[in-house]
This record gives sequence, structure tokens and C-alpha cells, in this order.
Amino acid sequence: MTVHPHPSLQPYADAWTHSIEAISELVLPLTEGEWNRATPCPGWSVRDVVSHVIGIECEQLGDPRPIHTVARDLRHVVDEFSRYMEVQVDVRRHHTAPEMTSELEYTVIRRARQLRNEKRDPDTMVRGPLGDQVTLEHALRLRAFDVWIHEQDLRWALGAPGNWDSPGAYVARDILLSGLPKVVAKRAGAPANSAVVIDVHGQLEFMRTVRVDADGRGTVDKSPSLGPAVTLTMDWETYVRLAAGRVRAHTVADRVKVEGDAQLAEAILTQFSVTP
Repeated sequence: MTVHPHPSLQPYADAWTHSIEAISELVLPLTEGEWNRATPCPGWSVRDVVSHVIGIECEQLGDPRPIHTVARDLRHVVDEFSRYMEVQVDVRRHHTAPEMTSELEYTVIRRARQLRNEKRDPDTMVRGPLGDQVTLEHALRLRAFDVWIHEQDLRWALGAPGNWDSPGAYVARDILLSGLPKVVAKRAGAPANSAVVIDVHGQLEFMRTVRVDADGRGTVDKSPSLGPAVTLTMDWETYVRLAAGRVRAHTVADRVKVEGDAQLAEAILTQFSVTP
């Protein structure tokens, strides 16, 4: 499947294609029981994650949202955002394996055709999550990120690791890193005129420095810091799971090396998740 939208959209279209096809291949041979396996997404099974992917892609196609009321006693539905996201999931909760795979295949075909024929400018405003307006480029970037993260959720649930360095991984890296300044400066309260270094190794390797200026504002860059308040070293998989809120810091403490201010490091790691 090849998609050819505007050149600036192409990297996101490629990443989305790679991940959505991987998801299709992962779930096609599953038995009914395997569809019920728990994933790192609270309250969501393999079926639920695939339902979410199908539902959001259908919304990007302009399909009307299902008229469906979500039960009030679902413990993982904690706010309006999660309630909004749960509708597309809950409405498919009793679908069979063949129903799930056929709807996924049909949705991917429709969506790939839409992207292949996309002639709009990347700055065109389109419907985003929760019905808000975002640029077409931002919307596709988010879809590439979302399907890669959920591909990893499914791989974890099914014991089928892979694609940690696929095109979607690079989109995910940049989106997750964009949330770091807020984590360090605002949530963790790193002091003014300080720096925090994040050193990641493994399938994707990178080092970033979050600098907090005199006004307490954070920025992130690639240049090293000579005297950081904290240096956190971890592998890429651990970084993703922490930043995407799939694990809590104390459960992966053995996979994170901390140097410097231990109290600030703990505050950063506790607040590390940047996804809704």
C-alpha cells in the first residue's frame, strides 16, 4: 500500500502505513481468546485497542460518531476525554474476531485511499481529537504517533516485540520529547537556570537537554550540559512506556539510571507521562 499526499505529509503517511499494516498482520491470525488479552492501556483488551484505532480512523474519514452511551461504572473512564474515546471502543466490545479484522481491513483501505488522494494544503484545518480543529499536518502526525504506540501495546499483550525503530518510532520520539520541558519545568518544578539531561540508548539512541531559564520556562535541545542537576539514562522501550503512561516509574526503577539530585529525578520520573 503506497500513499502519496503532500511532501510534508509523506513521512507521517509512511509511518501510519507501516504501523497500521503491522497491526493488521498482528491481529489477523488471533483466536477469540487472544482478542481478550489485556494491554498496557487501562481497561482495554486487544479488541478494545483495535476498536479505538478503527474508530478514530473512521472519524478522520468523516464518518458520524456512533450514538452510544457508555456505562458509568467503567473504572478506566475517568474524565470527558476518556469517555469520548470509550464510545468507539464500547460499541465494538462484543464484535467477533472476523468482524474486527474485516472492519479493520476495510477501514485501512478507505483511509489509505483518502491519504493517497489528499490534495489539501498541510495547514488546512480539520477535525482533531474531541472534535477540535487542528491542521491536517498535525492530525496526520498524531495518527502516525497513535497507531505506533498502539501497535506497541498490542505487541506487548501478544508477546510479539518489534518495530521499535520503525518510521512511527521517530514520530513518537519527537512528540514525546516535545512534552519534556513541561514535565521538567512545570510539573517537577526544576529550579530556574538548571538543566536536566535525558540519555536514551537501545533501538533509538538520542540525548536531549531540558533547560529551565530564569523565568522557569523549559526548552529542549540536542546540545550537552556541563553541569546538569539530573541525568536520567534509560533504554528506548522504557522511555516510551514511561512517557506514554504505560508504566509507573517505580515499576521500572531498575531500568533507569539516576545521577544528580535524587529528589528532582523522582519528581520528573513521577510526572513523566505526556499522553492523555
